[in-house]
Amino acid sequence: MTHNTKNYDYLIVGTGPYGSIFAYEAAKRGKRVLMLEKRSHIGGNMYTKKEHGINVHEYGAHIFHTDNKEVWDYVQQFTAFNGYINQVVADYNGELYNLPFNMNTFYQMWGVKTPEEAAAKIEEQRVAAGIKEGSAKNLEEQAISLIGTDIYTKLIKGYTEKQWGRPATELPAFIIRRLPVRYTFDNNYFNHRYQGVPVDGYTAIFDKMLASDLIDVQLDTDFLSDKAAYIEEFPKIIYTGMIDAFFDYKHGELEYRSVRFESQVHDSDNVQGNAVINYTDRETPYTRVMEWRHFDQQADEGKSIIAKEFPQDWDRSKEAYYPVNDDKNSELFKRYREEAKGVDKVLFGGRLGNYQYYDMDQVFGAALKAVEKEFGDKG
Repeated sequence: MTHNTKNYDYLIVGTGPYGSIFAYEAAKRGKRVLMLEKRSHIGGNMYTKKEHGINVHEYGAHIFHTDNKEVWDYVQQFTAFNGYINQVVADYNGELYNLPFNMNTFYQMWGVKTPEEAAAKIEEQRVAAGIKEGSAKNLEEQAISLIGTDIYTKLIKGYTEKQWGRPATELPAFIIRRLPVRYTFDNNYFNHRYQGVPVDGYTAIFDKMLASDLIDVQLDTDFLSDKAAYIEEFPKIIYTGMIDAFFDYKHGELEYRSVRFESQVHDSDNVQGNAVINYTDRETPYTRVMEWRHFDQQADEGKSIIAKEFPQDWDRSKEAYYPVNDDKNSELFKRYREEAKGVDKVLFGGRLGNYQYYDMDQVFGAALKAVEKEFGDKG
């Protein structure tokens, strides 16, 4: 044996939430697990680090939000949450608006003060744009149908086209459906009952999950560099990397969008006055700016850290963030999914293994279902 020197029961590729939950639950059942992580840290994109007393989200803002009480109860065994509510401000060429779309947004945009006036304004603009209700064929038509032409033009079009690197008319309608539209004065970005950010940062969750003596973790290790040997030696593999990379891109590359971050430390207690500000014009090169101290109010006196988020095209040298789930890529993924069915000892999981954008609670839920299926119980 080159790799399975301790007679491991499972090899898990990736130490993000899917892989770490599976490892934790397997160890609870007495199984020995080896985890491989290509990066130099655990936690996947949920990784956080402490700087100047501030929990910095290294891979962009992560707010845990869910209506799934089972998932909420599960994650709370590893950490305490602070009750943070995400209330985003949008900056369009210096004009400020509340997000998601609610009565504050409608008042700021049109001066309307009642839900009836707001709904009438949206309906007027939908009709003027010639979009029949329920007939939207792309993101632009879906957005105008939901919130009208003015809000679409100022708060969606530029931001979305920066994020995805293509015209909104070429993006599927479902992308915009997950954003709430409310006829109340409610700036809560999410509709979910349970929300918050871990008081100790997300990495503390993974430290606790992977603390068992039955779990070994190898960082800076690329599974794909010796894939054949790993597959031969381990009885079961949980793979949370890119599914097309696993198959050596034999059918072609699935498309992703990537992002990069520029961080700045400021000698200030408050740089922008809010945790997240979206820049929704097309000309500003970044989509949003996060000020981390506002997520949990922990910081050294007189210090704050901001991070600007720049969308970019993905290539194999970059991190894959957002799958481009258009028709072309969905058909390509189906081919890889069929390939995966022929690899009996490998379970593909997580957002990269399933080529699907997941919120954190969805990854937790999917991992728990995989555990139940594998072991026949919920632990």
